[in-house]
Amino acid sequence: MSASLELQIQTLPNAPGVYQYFDKEDKIIYVGKAKNLKKRVSSYFTKTHDSGKTRVLVKNIVRIKHIVVNTETDALLLENNLIKKYKPRYNVLLKDDKTYPWLCIKKERFPRIFLTRRVIKDGSEYYGPYTSVRTVRVLLEVIKDVYALRTCNYDLSPQKISEGKYKVCLEYHLKNCKGACEALETESHYNESIKEIRNIIKGNFKESVDRLTKLMHDFAAKMEFEKAQKIKEKLDRLSSYQAKSTIVNPAISNVDVFSIISDETHGYANFLKISNGSIIQSHTTEIKKKLDETDQELLELFIVEIRQRFHSQSPEIYVPFKVAIGENIKVTIPKLGDKKRIVELSERNAKYYRQEQFKQIKIVDPDRHVKRLMAQMKKDLRLHEEPRHIECFDNSNIQGTNPVAACVVFRDGKPSKKEYRHYNIKTVVGPDDFASMEEVVYRRYKRLLAEGESLPQLIIIDGGKGQLSSAVKSLEILGLRGKIAIIGIAKRLEEIYYPDDPIPLYLDKKSETLKITQFLRNEAHRFGITFHRNKRSKSAIQSELEQIPNVGKQTITTLLRKFKSAKRVKEASFNDLKEVIGNARAIKVHQFYHPKKENEN
Repeated sequence: MSASLELQIQTLPNAPGVYQYFDKEDKIIYVGKAKNLKKRVSSYFTKTHDSGKTRVLVKNIVRIKHIVVNTETDALLLENNLIKKYKPRYNVLLKDDKTYPWLCIKKERFPRIFLTRRVIKDGSEYYGPYTSVRTVRVLLEVIKDVYALRTCNYDLSPQKISEGKYKVCLEYHLKNCKGACEALETESHYNESIKEIRNIIKGNFKESVDRLTKLMHDFAAKMEFEKAQKIKEKLDRLSSYQAKSTIVNPAISNVDVFSIISDETHGYANFLKISNGSIIQSHTTEIKKKLDETDQELLELFIVEIRQRFHSQSPEIYVPFKVAIGENIKVTIPKLGDKKRIVELSERNAKYYRQEQFKQIKIVDPDRHVKRLMAQMKKDLRLHEEPRHIECFDNSNIQGTNPVAACVVFRDGKPSKKEYRHYNIKTVVGPDDFASMEEVVYRRYKRLLAEGESLPQLIIIDGGKGQLSSAVKSLEILGLRGKIAIIGIAKRLEEIYYPDDPIPLYLDKKSETLKITQFLRNEAHRFGITFHRNKRSKSAIQSELEQIPNVGKQTITTLLRKFKSAKRVKEASFNDLKEVIGNARAIKVHQFYHPKKENEN
């Protein structure tokens, strides 16, 4: 396996989607779906395959592309579309004309509702596709149980009905139809039922719940419990079906979809091509910024370039915001519904591509990764320079006992554990976090100044405005106020506080800057609390042994060196104690723990 292919596999997302394998001629040779793209694709290269065809396939793979989707069902549908479009050499199961089932509401007076595998552009409404015929049939059964709809294919025009062309059939007598063919049901009443059915098909059947509940109660009141239970069971089965897919929708045809996300140095743009309601192409690329271009400028350039490269003649494009690309192309900015979901899918692919690029850069060019990260932190935290050296402080105490503090150091976004420091609080009495923070910050930077060590570009204080103000006091005393950037991070809402600014900064919850800041805070807390627990534990052990009358500190130290804990001292026999601290002191210790027993002599 080539190094570039191995790098691609390492950075694939753990998300559902479709993968495409390309050969040395850059031709698609296989399309597959996956619940987890990284696991599925990796399995091709880590397993020994029994099938000769699979071994040949793996040998011919030169490049991998993938499209991320929301669900495994969407991946199944998209795989079907791409196989039909490209007919890859190693895909044989889906090369036929298999299509997934749809539910059709026919465009006609008194519309029929039925299952179909053919989508005909005659103005009818199509819902789906569904990955299971059984699901569609369950849905049709529920609709038939609740609503009386016609099943005949008569032309129920007003003229033919008034002329008495048709007679009611057996379905009417079975109460499955209300006899629209003999004008026994009005068109408006029938269309009210169709309106409710649309909501049920879309999964939005809240408006119909009252009617369904009433129907079940009516059956129950008539002692027809089997019918009531039957409707309940079918509604339970219906709740598990997936109403719609964003991958295929006949209402969206011959459209290009574009989206972009960006950071300080690059933009990441995605293109989806939709033809006859199906996604048939996806392309994502990285665009390097030259003059601090806006997302709009980058996306406009991307749209023109991609449409030329792929010879797209689509008359309409979907984008997340307004762009100017000429008057001959219709630009749509979807606000909701399937069109909006298609744009969101494009944005999702751009985000995953960005993450993969970051992972690859981190492996291949770690210096570039660090530069990008530092530039992002500088911007997000409004700093004057990149925070290559960051220090974070945290206090630990329980009701004022054993107060300690911790300082952790990060360089280039990574922990520098050899520079971590613990502090015993010396000048503060009682539980006073503010005074403790003031003391430890003063001691830390007084020492760095005295030793001529380099100072950090950023100090992070674990706490809100109070702890931050205390730390700033120490910097003022040392003459470092304004020379080192300092912020506080509060745990409750992850607010970032600045000196003399009452309004906190809220970072994007998914931003790398916030993640690194939280990592620093959590690392300082972990390092400090571990030290505090150890100190408290030692203090508890020593205080128990110190309660033994006429036993000094030297004896306690000797016992702990030998037995390691107060519990083992308590469990030790008189003879074991005698060997360590002599007869006289052994009697005192043994009698303290075993007052009812006579000492052994």
